[in-house]
Amino acid sequence: MDTFKKERIFSIPNILSLSRLFMVPVLLWLAWLGDGSTFLLLLAFSLLTDCFDGFLARKLGQTTELGAKLDTWADVLTYGAMAFGLMWAWPEQFQSERWFVALAIVANLPPIIVCLARFGCFPSYHTWAAKGAALLLAPAFFWLTLFEDSSWPFRAVVLLHVWVAIEEVLITFMLKEWRCNIPSVFHLMTENRRKPGPIRTN
Repeated sequence: MDTFKKERIFSIPNILSLSRLFMVPVLLWLAWLGDGSTFLLLLAFSLLTDCFDGFLARKLGQTTELGAKLDTWADVLTYGAMAFGLMWAWPEQFQSERWFVALAIVANLPPIIVCLARFGCFPSYHTWAAKGAALLLAPAFFWLTLFEDSSWPFRAVVLLHVWVAIEEVLITFMLKEWRCNIPSVFHLMTENRRKPGPIRTN
């Protein structure tokens, strides 16, 4: 039993997610030093591993609830490091986008609060919208930090993250028990409609 647990924890996808978690304090340290160039290089590497962990989990048949939770934690903490990175390494851009940064942070709270209240855990739905928002956030962040007067991609991605939060709240309310990896709220609605209702007896 112990060997089985170790294999599940130390699978290749989980190791990639864990490596992203370990990169977060390094990102924060680089941001605090104002080393924007190295911060962006390490962030690019972190985001690249994020692209591969889910793919490898499906390819290798190693998708687990633990892996989904590790990926969610890595995402949340990496996004937090990006916010602090913008504030410390690029203070001018942070000042111009502070309300959108605040909106991005606040938008992540309702899904977490609702899921904790309902199921006692963090949401790890990995919806298509969430994956798209995560994919677009990287180029929008890099565009914002590398070029002047280029805030509209970042603002558009923040608004997409707001929809992601709304969708995750809806999914949480619709679920009877917690699950991970749900493509969208529309898939869940279709799935619920297809479930047979209770058999009535006279």
